[in-house]
Amino acid sequence: MTAENKKQTYVIGTDHAGVNLKDFVMTFLQEKGFSVIDLAPQDRQRVDYPDYAKKVCDVLKENPQYKGILICGSGIGMSIAANRYKHIRAALCHDAYMAKMARLHNDANVLCMGERISGVGEVESILEAFVSSEFEGERHLVRVEKLGNLGQIL
Repeated sequence: MTAENKKQTYVIGTDHAGVNLKDFVMTFLQEKGFSVIDLAPQDRQRVDYPDYAKKVCDVLKENPQYKGILICGSGIGMSIAANRYKHIRAALCHDAYMAKMARLHNDANVLCMGERISGVGEVESILEAFVSSEFEGERHLVRVEKLGNLGQIL
């Protein structure tokens, strides 16, 4: 892990279905030396995932060097909500390979996971792959730039 990665800040948001996994994710990141901003609810009282996706995406718009982690029951709702924002490239990842490729080829800046889908052991592998992988650029850069322009043509 590079010194630059050690300074990375992660912004975490969940709905009520992701609160329990959030605690594990925060501990993992903090033990790796990352800064963490917790925007998630503190209990399991029902809330709406688009509201928490927005909170994280708004912080990332003001701080593009940060990365986000969004958790709901399946991860699907959070990934759909986050990808509504032009500056976000959210990847729903259920295994370490997906997380690694999301960073290497797609320059994903938000990791989405489902608390009801992945167990703690798998989540640890997903997180390790996401935080330790860096965008390769090169041929992938043009593709990522095209993603950023899609909102302008639709």
